[in-house]
Amino acid sequence: MAKTSAAPLNLDPVPSPSATAGFSPRRRRRISLTAQYAVFVIVVASVALQVDWAAVQEHFLDLGVARETFPGLLTVALRNTVLYTLSGYVLGFLLGIVLALMRLSSVPLHRWTALLYIEVFRGLPALVIFLIIGFGIPVAFPGFALPGDIYGQVALALGLVSAAYMAETFRAGIQAVPKGQMESARCLGMSHNRAMFSIVVPQALRIVVPPLTNELVLLFKDSSLAFVLGVTAATTELAKYGSDVAADQADSTPLVVAGLGYLLITVPLGILVRRLESRRAERG
Repeated sequence: MAKTSAAPLNLDPVPSPSATAGFSPRRRRRISLTAQYAVFVIVVASVALQVDWAAVQEHFLDLGVARETFPGLLTVALRNTVLYTLSGYVLGFLLGIVLALMRLSSVPLHRWTALLYIEVFRGLPALVIFLIIGFGIPVAFPGFALPGDIYGQVALALGLVSAAYMAETFRAGIQAVPKGQMESARCLGMSHNRAMFSIVVPQALRIVVPPLTNELVLLFKDSSLAFVLGVTAATTELAKYGSDVAADQADSTPLVVAGLGYLLITVPLGILVRRLESRRAERG
């Protein structure tokens, strides 16, 4: 009887999936990032080569014209911009809390009034609110003048706009507080209002600090709409001041300097918002 020869055994190790797949995931990611950076550099370099840098320096980066914006840019324009923003923010903060509590009220009239206010003032452009404050109120109420004149008008306009947004932020923060906090306070004998202001609202404020800081950044930029109310040289803000100096000098450099004035405030606030959000995420 003939013997059948056994098939030779394959003792070679089975190739790993990573070896058959070519590059490792880390290697592929490194190649992808390198390609993205290369494309980015090429695009930026292509745009930079097309720019007429001599004309840009002449019309936007003239250091001699930039010096003409000082010290008024800091002592008048930036100071007024900060005053407008802070006064509007304080008014919006207080009114926003009231509107948020009205939105959460068990009284239908309070809820619908707050909802109507929020929808109207979030739906209208801020410019329209400024025009209503500056020209509508004097017509509707002859002889009536807001305290602070232009400062009061800007504060009211910014406050009315920001209150609508802050109200929804506050409402979300209050609803984010566990219901057990209110129930525990009521079990201790606190009234609903006292528990709300002593227990719930302080915790809600801690939750909504990052979005409230972001609202301050937005309000700082919206203060540029004060020009529609007819600001003077003493009450001008950054955007109007830069525009006036640019017109006097026939050069756009003051507008760039005014933009840097905004960044001087908004960039640190943006960094603060990110840090607050990261800290909240770590605690959460």
